[in-house]
Amino acid sequence: MPPDPADFPHEVHVAFFIFGFLSDVWDGMSGTYMGKDWSPIEYFFSLYDVQEPQVILQIMKLYESTIMEHKAEEATKKRKAEERKSAGGGKQYTHNVKG
Repeated sequence: MPPDPADFPHEVHVAFFIFGFLSDVWDGMSGTYMGKDWSPIEYFFSLYDVQEPQVILQIMKLYESTIMEHKAEEATKKRKAEERKSAGGGKQYTHNVKG
């Protein structure tokens, strides 16, 4: 059973709330998830009058690292599935060459 949101302290709620405003960064060539764009973080801390920005930032970075690990695992599984598909999916042709 997943934890109830009420089980988490106020700082976690604030961290998740602000984390949702940060945009995702994707690599244009490979489509790899690079994480969040952290440039507007001070603006959000100021806007929402965050009293302990260091604590909130630490929670946010922990959450981001969990997401990064999950996305990396998904990408690895997808890559391996594509490799299996391409390795065994085609016909094998043999040629008799006499020289």
